[in-house]
Amino acid sequence: MNSESAVKRNNTTKTPSVTRGDKRFKMLEATIKRYQYQQDALIEILHKAQELFGYLENDVLIYVAHNLKLPPSRVYGVATFYHLFSLAPSGVHTCVVCTGTACYVKGAEAILANLEKSIHIHAGETSADRQISLLTARCLGACGIAPAVVFDGTVLGNQTAESVLDRIKGWLQDGST
Repeated sequence: MNSESAVKRNNTTKTPSVTRGDKRFKMLEATIKRYQYQQDALIEILHKAQELFGYLENDVLIYVAHNLKLPPSRVYGVATFYHLFSLAPSGVHTCVVCTGTACYVKGAEAILANLEKSIHIHAGETSADRQISLLTARCLGACGIAPAVVFDGTVLGNQTAESVLDRIKGWLQDGST
């Protein structure tokens, strides 16, 4: 079998059975159609997929790869390259510690180490009870208020290991911010 017939054969394979009946896949299909199945729209399509599913699970990545006629490795590579994409479900609350130069110099490392020790997860992980996701960012662009931490989308500056832990403990105790 030559490569041309292999490509034709791969393009006629059916979508995974897991996609049947899931309205999110239908909405994703509409997005893919809107971009006219263009491979260079991969990032925009992955953003929509994450918006619909909450994260990019393997079935979603394979679905996108199949519909854009891309190798799954390329779709996975893009999904893992950009920090805005997540391959695992995130927690109810999200804490992002800036590790940019200004924040690092002013104590971001201590903040992160204290959080990891106290809540028993590492940066990039979500707690077992799915309450908290702990993330890092290379720079938030808030150097004037370093060290900066983002709590559920709200940037707070001049943070300390204690102030961040107090905020997280509040989430764990009663789900408040």
